[in-house]
Amino acid sequence: MAWQLHYTSARRGPTGRSGFQFVAETPGLPDGMRARVTPHLSYRPPPEAPLSPADDELDQFPVSLLYDRVDGRPLLLRCRYLGRDYSGRYGNFFAHAVVAEPDELEGVRPAELWHAALWTDAPEEGTELPEVDDLVPDEGLDPEALAAWLSDEPEDEYERLARIVDAVVNVLGRGHGRVVLVASDVEVIARWIAVVSYSLPVAAASALSFVTYSADPDGAPQRLVGTTPDVWASAQRTSPAFLLDRPVADGQEVGRFARTVATCWRDADFAGLDALAELALLGSSPDTVDPSVLDRAAGLLALCRGEHGVPEDEEAGAADLLTRHGTAIPDWVWGDLVQGVPSMGYELALAVHRWADAAGASEVAGQCAARALSQAPDLTSVVRLAGNGADADLVAAASGRARTGASDLPKAFVECPADQRAALLEGVLNGLEAADASTRRAVLTDAACDLLYDELYASAEPRGWFSPPDVVAAEVLASVGRRVPERRVAVTGRILGLGLSVAELDPVWSVVWEEPPDPVVCLELLAAFPDACAEHPALGVLPSRTFVKVAAGYGGLAEASTLRLAERVRTVLPGGAADADAAIVRAHADAVTAEKPAAAARALDALPRAGRLAARAFDSAAERLERRDPAFRAELLAAASPTARARLGVCWTGGPGARRRRGGDGERRDELVEVALRLRARGVREPALEEWVRGAASGFLAARHLESRFGSEPELRGALKALLDEARRG
Repeated sequence: MAWQLHYTSARRGPTGRSGFQFVAETPGLPDGMRARVTPHLSYRPPPEAPLSPADDELDQFPVSLLYDRVDGRPLLLRCRYLGRDYSGRYGNFFAHAVVAEPDELEGVRPAELWHAALWTDAPEEGTELPEVDDLVPDEGLDPEALAAWLSDEPEDEYERLARIVDAVVNVLGRGHGRVVLVASDVEVIARWIAVVSYSLPVAAASALSFVTYSADPDGAPQRLVGTTPDVWASAQRTSPAFLLDRPVADGQEVGRFARTVATCWRDADFAGLDALAELALLGSSPDTVDPSVLDRAAGLLALCRGEHGVPEDEEAGAADLLTRHGTAIPDWVWGDLVQGVPSMGYELALAVHRWADAAGASEVAGQCAARALSQAPDLTSVVRLAGNGADADLVAAASGRARTGASDLPKAFVECPADQRAALLEGVLNGLEAADASTRRAVLTDAACDLLYDELYASAEPRGWFSPPDVVAAEVLASVGRRVPERRVAVTGRILGLGLSVAELDPVWSVVWEEPPDPVVCLELLAAFPDACAEHPALGVLPSRTFVKVAAGYGGLAEASTLRLAERVRTVLPGGAADADAAIVRAHADAVTAEKPAAAARALDALPRAGRLAARAFDSAAERLERRDPAFRAELLAAASPTARARLGVCWTGGPGARRRRGGDGERRDELVEVALRLRARGVREPALEEWVRGAASGFLAARHLESRFGSEPELRGALKALLDEARRG
């Protein structure tokens, strides 16, 4: 039921007093209701209205219809200017208020009651008013009539509508503020309020308090406030306002909800407004309005209607709406979404697939699964979506993701069902074959290459699914070979099986054998692929690189594995650079293992003077030969060429100006002095060596020590004396 109240200025009211007062009401009015209605009872004419209007001018004054809520009950209040009161003074007005129970307005927008039959224009006889059993709306403001009215207006009125709705929604969302509608005809304001009310979901319309006319729009507590141009001209204008009598000016963009509402009104699409309201209920609270929820609902409706080009943010909003409220989605949504599937992005297609499948909407669920599969951002997403043995779809989707650089293959492979892993790998390899080099490298991480190697090459049972493309296989094998030394020989064999030219293969070899092998592995490689080593420069140079690596440790050149490699090189790679380096290794071995000094001298003379390996080999041999007794070394120097003799002298003495210290190095000094003296005694002179001896023995104590050492060998003592005498004379 609903209660009525009449309020005006009377000579004598129910209490016997005069002035503005409640002059009639429905019996049983809830306690305190008059006090709560009273603040809303006011009316001030517009500034340009006649100060002393005649009776026939009163209809020109704007009628104020107010809607608000008091104590949770709807309040409808209609104020009409009456001019003079009982005393003849101007300023009197009549207010007709209706206070209803909350459910009395169910299914009715308050704005529909603008011209309802329940309203009276003046107080009636008596102080008791009947209850209002039914709030019957005005048919002149039904949606069809309003749509017809809008269609007769200029086209830009729909733009105005979108902006008004957007502003109202934002005010309702904030929970404070107001939107002002300015027009000289309050009838136009009432129609716009009705259009806005029909544009909102019922709960939002119920929360939309309004007044069709206010002389104080800046202070009105309602959310949607109507006023006249003369009032607005003197207002502070702190609220957003829409001047309904003027053309629509350029303005800012509005939200998806407001745009959708305007389109529905243009097309007289009342079913669309109803669908929009139903979707908006999914994320709304009865007491609040969330603009983002309304926009998400509008985006979802656009997709249901097959609209193309829905922006990503709106798709994301629709996906969020489905994800949050999937079980509450109306059944009609799933069927309507079928037409929007071809344009859906991944997240939305995934959300629709998930919840449509749960709702039993198999058609749209299947189509969305395929759509999401084709757009999955990475391989893990692909395998999560693939199912029901749809290997062809999985191959195509995996190919697309690999071609665009998805690098999560190891993770995707783990999550992929065992019976679909072959399809996953086939798709990835196909995509990588079509990708550019930089994308291929991004996808083929070390972990991905290890996985592919294990699946394609290292399994005990050969995989018969497919042969990887050569360009992809080369990348995988190169990565594994570079990082796993024990697999390099096997990897080399796999690479040889690819259909690549020598020019294409050599860069791959350079990666695999970036680090030179040790002699054992190099010997294994030569034994396994002798022809390839002879044909491919990147392989043929490996023995030389191995020799240089070994030479860095000096003594390793004489190891059995190094010598076996040198012998194998002579057989497999004769006449080339590797063979020449192998000869150096053999000469080094001959020098350090010779039993006779002359043989060692010949081996040293066989070493080239230039080249890193040759220099290392000579230094290594010199170090090893320095361990021989002085007599052997003296004979070696005597038998060696002058060049070799000089190089040995530098190696043993440490170079020009070097001196052997006493202590731990004293014995080596004494032995080298003995070598020089024996060589001199044989009539062979080595100036640099003798110069070093003169420096080492020039001190008094050093000379006495050496004379004592050679006391039992007159020949050496005489050579020492002669050498020291030369030093004193010189």
